[in-house]
Amino acid sequence: MLLKRKISILKPPVSFVLNRAIPLSKNLYACLEPPARHVLERIVSVEVKAVDRYVPDKLLLFFMNTLDKRVPPEAIDLVIEEVDKHVPPKVRSSLIATVDEIVPDAVANSRKISTVVAGVGKYVPDEVIPPESLDRWSNLKARFHIPTLLSRRRRSSSGD
Repeated sequence: MLLKRKISILKPPVSFVLNRAIPLSKNLYACLEPPARHVLERIVSVEVKAVDRYVPDKLLLFFMNTLDKRVPPEAIDLVIEEVDKHVPPKVRSSLIATVDEIVPDAVANSRKISTVVAGVGKYVPDEVIPPESLDRWSNLKARFHIPTLLSRRRRSSSGD
């Protein structure tokens, strides 16, 4: 009896949140999305200009070579497995959608930024990309010239 009473007390606030607050927050988000997108594009374009101007080619080459030559493939596979385990597909999908929609073309036209994105993106296997994001992922791969590596066999947990 006491539990039913407590549940009945919670019904009005829960119904208010479901019926009023969530639609209001969606409307607020729709109003704030264009300015937020503009601010994000400006911030990203300023960062790209700073990297293009102040980061020397030799430093980028050093970090890309370090990633390719010094980081063992097992460490890369472990990071990919942990991301696959702990980051839900919805989050990965929304991240890919956000990058595909918001990142301005100035970023894709930057040789240095495209090199970094391609150097890191080539290690992302297609298996960790959610099925609903495969088209956007292929757009990103084309836009940033991300190569597709021959897939090496990752360690399986079943001991195959």
